[in-house]
Amino acid sequence: MAKLSRRSLSLYVANGLNDPATQKTVLLQLAAYLVDTRRTKELPLIVRDIELYLAEAGSVAGMVTSAFDLTAETKKAIEQYVKQHTGAKEVLLDHSIEPSVLGGIKINTPGHELDATVRRNLTILKTQYKKV
Repeated sequence: MAKLSRRSLSLYVANGLNDPATQKTVLLQLAAYLVDTRRTKELPLIVRDIELYLAEAGSVAGMVTSAFDLTAETKKAIEQYVKQHTGAKEVLLDHSIEPSVLGGIKINTPGHELDATVRRNLTILKTQYKKV
């Protein structure tokens, strides 16, 4: 069996995920190929590449981290922000609560990160204070 490049594999899967009729088949093919070729350790890199290809096609998946649960209104505003700044037609955001961020939000999407957390701002202040 010929070894496929990670990028060509990712592009194939991303194209298959755009069609609901082929999604399950493509994912099963990916899993079988990775197991058969003993490349399962590459899965995180392949997933990242798939996310990048999907983002280029207008479907952005991302993660929002905050110290507290977000209201539906705030989630909708974040989704609109991501659409505006990425040009995406479709946005799917997961939310995780991490008390260590103290406040604010952190948004991770393929190729982009917005860190507007209190923790980051305190770290910036701390490093600037040490320089003085």
